[in-house]
Amino acid sequence: MALESKVAQSAIDFHGLNQLRSKAAQDDSDQQTLRQVAGQFESLFVTMMLKSMRQASLAEGLFDSEQSKMYRDMSDQQLASDLSSRGGLGLQDVIMRQLGGERYANSQTALPGQSFSIDTVTVRPALGIRVNQEIIEQIREAKPEQAKPLEAMPTQTLPEQFTSPQQFVETLWPYAEQAANKLGVEPEVILSQAALETGWGQYVLSNQQGSSHNLFNIKAHGWEGDTINKQALEFRGGKALQEQSQFRAYDSYQQSFDDYVQFLQTQPRYQQALQHVGNAEAFIEHLHQAGYATDPQYADKIKRIMNGDTLSRVSLDMKLF
Repeated sequence: MALESKVAQSAIDFHGLNQLRSKAAQDDSDQQTLRQVAGQFESLFVTMMLKSMRQASLAEGLFDSEQSKMYRDMSDQQLASDLSSRGGLGLQDVIMRQLGGERYANSQTALPGQSFSIDTVTVRPALGIRVNQEIIEQIREAKPEQAKPLEAMPTQTLPEQFTSPQQFVETLWPYAEQAANKLGVEPEVILSQAALETGWGQYVLSNQQGSSHNLFNIKAHGWEGDTINKQALEFRGGKALQEQSQFRAYDSYQQSFDDYVQFLQTQPRYQQALQHVGNAEAFIEHLHQAGYATDPQYADKIKRIMNGDTLSRVSLDMKLF
């Protein structure tokens, strides 16, 4: 979504920047002003990234000159400014939280009676989980991660029902990351499927005994543990029907992630999907084709979540910080 701003978006218009500085001085609590400041930071970051890419060239072009380089740099600055004004790489919200605190983060909390649906997800097909990988890898090289094994993570009480997509992703990210490492996919792929299956954690299967912690709605076929009976929507012959089914029940979300990995790795019909772990969309499509779900739109719905604003923004935040 383009940023509605009265400040000029030309990269070389210093009068526009002076306007922004003057407005910030008048009211440092204005959210729109703060967003524009964050946009300027993001624009500067993109400019630096483009400059680094230019410097990686092995040789100069045949018609390169000092004048052409000057105009190329001006073009890159304008490109960075335009990208930032149109949503950019998703860094604006991260920067806003750093500058202005959580009160300026995009609110993802549902109103009373409101549920989180994939139909409300804003999709950025050009971004998704791939665009930010280069940035993340550069940061990791500068500051290597010290990944903790899942078994070494401190025990904590996790909610049985999540209040927002952001809480869902932030809480389950470490578990999804560990499961993703075992499968060879990105954590966003696993969390996208869990978000679709449970409505961002609002509709985890439960009964009077409590939550099943089943994030992937794996049925109880061949399962010797606890189970839970629920009505589930199935598609038979192109028609949507409610059917009574038995699902696996776990003691924790960690067990759900562990069983999901084991389920895919041990079921012969999913071996083709595991051959495409390097391509997120192909992995999801083959998972669907193997019969993971009967919904004909299952793969498209997961990809929509995977390429949506919510997951892209929060997952980038988790990877950077």
